[in-house]
Amino acid sequence: MSGFFITLEGGEGGGKSTNLRFIRDYLRQAGKPVRMTREPGGTALGERIRELLLRPEQIAICPEAELLLMFAARAQHLNEVIEPALAAGEWVVCDRFTDASYAYQGGGRGIPERRIAQLEQWVQGDKRPDLVLLLDLPVAEGMARVGRRGPGDRFERERHDFFERVRASYLRRASQEPARYRVIDAARPLEQVQAQIRQVLDALLAAQEED
Repeated sequence: MSGFFITLEGGEGGGKSTNLRFIRDYLRQAGKPVRMTREPGGTALGERIRELLLRPEQIAICPEAELLLMFAARAQHLNEVIEPALAAGEWVVCDRFTDASYAYQGGGRGIPERRIAQLEQWVQGDKRPDLVLLLDLPVAEGMARVGRRGPGDRFERERHDFFERVRASYLRRASQEPARYRVIDAARPLEQVQAQIRQVLDALLAAQEED
């Protein structure tokens, strides 16, 4: 058996956590075994790295160290959680994956994409998500939502132009691989966002039944 690998991507305030649970529940209702996880995180090591990366009072972390920490967590995540779950036939639904490294450390921090691609190939080989749901919304709207949640983490405290670069990177990647990416208008009310996601999932499930 082989499972199916879905990732949720997007900038701050797009509703990834809420919609991750929605996708998990929807797929389970369709009879699919689902493993829900996140990056950085998903393992004991990954959660420790997540704490280092997100704590706003943390010491300065240079972009290269930030990128390497992300891929260290990802290597453990793949080895310990993602690959075994897929091999067992589970559907893995992950809050962020390598597209986030291209968007945040590449677009946001300015690390050349070729360096990220080298790490991607080393850590992942040919493993890529089967479907990427990009929850897209204007940066100003996303940051307003984040602000209503209270004090932000280390990334959420970045400047507006940082997140504009992140968003542009995500949209560029989606345009380069339209067969694998689906852009969801996350600026709409939640029920409309989830209606878009449901449409994508229904088409996916129908295609799998035909196969």
